[in-house]
Amino acid sequence: MSTGTHSPRPGAAPVGRMIAAQAALETRMLLRNGEQLLLTVVIPSLLLVLFSTVDVVDTGAGKAVDFLAPGVLALAVMSTAFTGQAIATGFERRYGVLKRLGASPLPRWALMTAKTLSVLVTEVLQIALLTVIAFALGWSPEGGPLPVALLLILGTAAFSGLGLLMAGTLRAEATLAAANLVFLLLLVGGGVIVPLEKFPDAARAVLELLPISALSGGLRDVLQGGAGMPWGDALILAVWSVLGLGAAARFFRWE
Repeated sequence: MSTGTHSPRPGAAPVGRMIAAQAALETRMLLRNGEQLLLTVVIPSLLLVLFSTVDVVDTGAGKAVDFLAPGVLALAVMSTAFTGQAIATGFERRYGVLKRLGASPLPRWALMTAKTLSVLVTEVLQIALLTVIAFALGWSPEGGPLPVALLLILGTAAFSGLGLLMAGTLRAEATLAAANLVFLLLLVGGGVIVPLEKFPDAARAVLELLPISALSGGLRDVLQGGAGMPWGDALILAVWSVLGLGAAARFFRWE
């Protein structure tokens, strides 16, 4: 019996396979990180339960959970695509991980694609968990799934671009502080928990242009108000996506 002749096949794997492998690795690393899980899963879940069951904030007519659920979904997207990704990528850059990956057969654009896929997978898990919790609290969503999906994708693109821009231009320690500070500020002033109507008119006009406000407001129009596609909010998110991703591609430093 002949065992045959086997010749080595040097060279990189197909790009699609490399992206899938890197995305799976990024997702496993994220899910194993206790601090990231606290930020992306535990905090949004606790906020949803707390403010839906305790009358702390006046959310207007109707059940509190109907107002809060869309905002918390937007918060989950921001926590993963912006805060979590900015911090993780910033420290990868500091420790030279990105530099080494940049010298590997994996193209740099493919690495960013893998990171984006990892963010999307994490968001699916977040949204599934938060939806179950919201339903248990009596949530009664309206509207169709397509506007919701489009808003979530645009929100992910907007926050991902801003997170990568921060991680690629600031030192890791500065990114850690700035990302957490922005998270807290937008949690309070982005229409997630506190309605924008509670702010002065001048401040509200500025806050409505923020990506978190557009995402939470758009989701609320669809899921609470039963509206169709909120094109104004979608346009704001699209502009932030172009600006954020464009600036990240232009100014991101790998070392």
